[in-house]
This record gives sequence, structure tokens and C-alpha cells, in this order.
Amino acid sequence: MAELTRERLGALRVQAKELLTADRREVLVCAGTGCIAGGSLKIYDYLKSECEKRGLKTRVALRHEGGDDAIHFKKSGCHGFCEMGPLLQIEPEGFLYTHVRLEDCDEIIEKTILGGEAVERLLYELNGVRYAKHNEIPFYAKQQRVVLENCGTTDAEDIDEYLAHDGYAAFEKALFEMSDEDICREILDSGLRGRGGAGFPAGRKWDSVRRQPKGKKYVVCNGDEGDPGAFMDRSIMEGNPHSVIEGMMIAALAAGSDEGYIYVRAEYPLAVERLRIAIARDEELGLLGDNILGTDFSFHLHINRGAGAFVCGEGSALTASIEGKRGMPRVKPPRTVEQGLWARPTVLNNVETYANVPQIILRGSAWFHSIGTEKSPGTKAFALTGNVVNTGLIEVPMGATLREIIFDIGGGIKDGKKFKAVQIGGPAGGCLTEEHLDLPLDFDSLKKVGAIIGSGGLVVMDEGTCMVETARFFMSFTQNESCGKCVPCREGTKRMLEILTRIVNNEGSLEDLDLLEELSRTITETALCGLGQAACNPVVSTLKYFRKEYLAHVVDHHCPICNGRKRRLVIKPELCKGCGKCKRNCPMEAISGEIRMPHTIDNEKCIHCGACWGACPFGAIDAIEED
Repeated sequence: MAELTRERLGALRVQAKELLTADRREVLVCAGTGCIAGGSLKIYDYLKSECEKRGLKTRVALRHEGGDDAIHFKKSGCHGFCEMGPLLQIEPEGFLYTHVRLEDCDEIIEKTILGGEAVERLLYELNGVRYAKHNEIPFYAKQQRVVLENCGTTDAEDIDEYLAHDGYAAFEKALFEMSDEDICREILDSGLRGRGGAGFPAGRKWDSVRRQPKGKKYVVCNGDEGDPGAFMDRSIMEGNPHSVIEGMMIAALAAGSDEGYIYVRAEYPLAVERLRIAIARDEELGLLGDNILGTDFSFHLHINRGAGAFVCGEGSALTASIEGKRGMPRVKPPRTVEQGLWARPTVLNNVETYANVPQIILRGSAWFHSIGTEKSPGTKAFALTGNVVNTGLIEVPMGATLREIIFDIGGGIKDGKKFKAVQIGGPAGGCLTEEHLDLPLDFDSLKKVGAIIGSGGLVVMDEGTCMVETARFFMSFTQNESCGKCVPCREGTKRMLEILTRIVNNEGSLEDLDLLEELSRTITETALCGLGQAACNPVVSTLKYFRKEYLAHVVDHHCPICNGRKRRLVIKPELCKGCGKCKRNCPMEAISGEIRMPHTIDNEKCIHCGACWGACPFGAIDAIEED
């Protein structure tokens, strides 16, 4: 292959655009994790093979032979409308088919692929209205897609598709037309703030690394998305991996780095595979490696798979994990920008932050700043889950309200029930209520009410949800994920979980509520890292907004929502390793069993203190509700 130059890259981009003709016949099958689980790849294979059996020409990539009249089959990224999957979109008509099954394929071929007509029963229907075009569906109509623009519309494994949508034009501009200082200034002027939760200005972080003494520097992408119910970063890596890579390359130019790492949890095998393919394509083309586009700029990119520890979402724990150490946070300063990966200056941002960068460089900081709010410009991707009609992946301008997201985009609460609350920002976030429905969702507005955007998880709850149980669930998650390095988080969250478990089982007292608040203050003020410092947010916010439910548990010893249900603790034999930790921690000697054999709990002796729950390293202990 000839050496890749700026001129040749431009020519490849032009050729790719020419192949994307406006009237092309395309069949886009959602190949995000959710739809794949629903059988979308079987639908893809059947449609393609059946078309070929009928003598129709097909192609699977822009440069794949087949001619302009061939049907272009694409395995696209996540369309976002996860509640309606498996999804199938057909161009040029723009039809979006929902809940597609294998038995629908023959009719789709006959009526739509060959005839250009819609299969009415597969179209999305709302309040008696069927929507043929995907961009007319209310779920999509009220969104503004920037980082998700190519997800669901392109083949993530085809670099030509990315080039056809101005791929790597931003990197080219930054490499040949901008200095490192210019890049940092453009990102800073755009107002881009980290989308991983803290909301720190990305341009300031990059400039801090740029100003460090010359020498080895790193660019790291945090793809360790561990919040329950969150899948924004996963979907971007699966559906538009080149945007993340291009963003990291621009960051490397700004910081003076020649090496980068993408840290992805191993539970995201499809994201890892798509990133590997994208990196390999870039290396083959000459966009990654040494002397890129004939310049003295070199950049090598690696993928590091994490073991799924939530604490590794924290910067210093993440870099420790890449280094092969146990993922545990360290005391700061020094900050990551000064001593990060292998004690060298490091730019560390999350997936969505990097995916925004190419658009900012290409369109300008003023364009980005025109979206969203003054202090929180741009858009934000959210994973909308829970008791809402339309769950899925969405992207809205910063400043959009919960009412717009839950009721306009999400379609309201399931089964006509009443909205009660939404947990935003995952276990480190807070609980928002009906009084917050018109609150603008941006970094500063949420901070004022004790919540954070976090990575972007939104778990919606209806009137049938017990908020004390919700707080216990998130505390259980955080306690299990604590690395154990600092006492406040290691011991404090364990005690809080024990108290919450007692309260949920209607065995708590008023003193327990005071103790929860006292422990929350102590842990928040003294924990080492962000996980511990924010661990108590779900408890604090539910105590503030739903104190009556706590009182029902500790005063009346009967929760009207739980209907007085009791919980019986059990040890799942398939998960129990017989380590004996639960037995040693039980104050009532209610647990029995031999070493290396499944243990059992005597619920006549059990006082539901939660000691065994906190001690079990395998998640083998569960609570079964009884009437």
C-alpha cells in the first residue's frame, strides 16, 4: 500500500462520499448488544442470503464489489430505541421496523426491499398513529444527536463509512493547521466538560499536560462504564469507535503524546472487538503508527481490558490497573495530569468526551457552544431505563428537563402509573423527584440539588417503588465494589448496608436514621476517592425526599409499598464457594456449612443485620420476599 499522505487521505474521503449516493438501497440491521441478544444477526444473515438466492446483488461495505445497484447490508451500531428491538431500518425510504422476527423477513424482502412499500404492522405505533420514518417518531424527534450521529446509520466496522462522514478530517486539520496550544484553546473555548461525571473542563486538563516538561506522556480513554443501567459509552464504542480514536489522536497532538490506552471492561466484548477492528484498519491505512501522514507525529494505541471493578472508573485506580497493579485509588496530589500512567503526565477522559472532540475541531467551538447551556455546552447521552415506556439510548442538549426526557422522549411511565423518582448518575448520583421534573439537566443545576449527571444513567421509578429498598440496593452495589483501601468506605458502607437491610426488613429504629445521616457525613468527608465520597448520595437524597417511607419501616414496621413483605435470606449454592466468610461474620451463628461446600442460613436465628451480605465476596447471598 502506498504511503498515506494528506492528499491521498482527502482523495479516499471524496471517493467514499461518492459511494454514498442519496438513492442507495440500504438495509441497516441494529447490531448493538441489545438487538443482537434479540436475534438481529440471524435476521441480517437471513435477509442477505435470501436476497442473494433471488439473484439480487448485495454488498457489505462501501468498496465491496456489487455495483451501485447492489443492496448494501449494514450491521449498524445501536439505534437507541432499545425497547422496540430488534430494529431494522431501510433506505432510501427511511422505514424503521420494530420487534422484527425471522418470520417477518420474507415479507420485508417482497414488500419493502423489492417493492418500496412499508410493512405497516412492523412500524412504530403510538396513540393509534403509525410512524413510517424513523426521524418522525417522537422518541427521535426531540433528540439532538452529535456523538450518536453515526450510531445506527453506519457500519461501525467499515472505515470508509467513517471517512464518508468527514472521518479524520478534524485530525487532519489539527495536524496541519493548528498548534498544540491552538487545539487546547479551541477545546477550552468550546466549554466541553468531561462527560464521565465530574464535569471538569477538558481543554484545561489537556493544557495542563501540554505544559508539563517534555518527555513521555500518555492519552487514556476511560471506557470502564460500571453504573447499573448505564450503556452510553458501550454503545459509542460499538457503533462509532473511530470517533473515539480520532478524539484521542487530537488529544495526543495537543498534549505531545505518542501513545494511548483505551481501558474497557471485559464485560463489553463487542465494544472491544469493534475497537480492535477500528485500530487495525487505521494501522493498515497509516492513520496510526509512526510518521502519520508524512509528519513527525506518531501515535500508537492499545486496548486494555479491565476486570469490571467499579472503582477502576476513578482515574488513579484505572491507571494502576493498566500498569498491572490492583485497581486502587491513591492520595492526590499529584494529579493524573502530572503523574498518571507510569508516573508520567496523562490526559484521561471518558469515551463520550473524546467522541465530541472531532466535531468541535471541525465545526468550531462557537458551534458547540451554541448547543446546551452557557456553562454546560453541547449534548449529553443518557441511558434511559426503569419504569418508563421507551427505554433506550438518547442524546439531548444540556439543559433539557426530566419532563422532556421521561414523558416526551420516554413516553411516560409504564402501565399508566404515576412517576415517583429518578436515580441519576448511578450509585454516586442522587434521587430526583416530581418537584425536579422541570429542572434543567446540566452540571451546575444538578449540583445545587445534591445530584450529579455522572456518566448519564437515568433509572426511572414509579409509585410502586420502595425508596428505602432503592437506597439499600445502591448501597449494596457500592459496598461490594469498594476496593477496601480506606476505612471510611470499607467499614462505613458495610455498616450503612447493615442498617438499611434492618430497616427494609422492618426491624430498624429511629436511632438508625440518625446513624445513617451521621455515617453519611463522615464517609463523604473522609473517604479517599470519588466512589466513597459519593457512596452515600442515594441514601442522603432518599432520606431527604422520602423520609416518610423510612418512618413507615422503623415506626410502623410496615411499609405500605412493600405490603409488609418479609425477606428470607438464602445462600445460592451455585455461587457459594464455601469460603466461610459469611459464617465467621454472623453474630448469631445462623450460618452453617463445611469449607469448600455451599453454606446455608437458619432464618429462625437470622436477625437480618446484613453482616453476611457484606462479607460474601461472590454475591451468593440473596433476599427472597415472602408475603
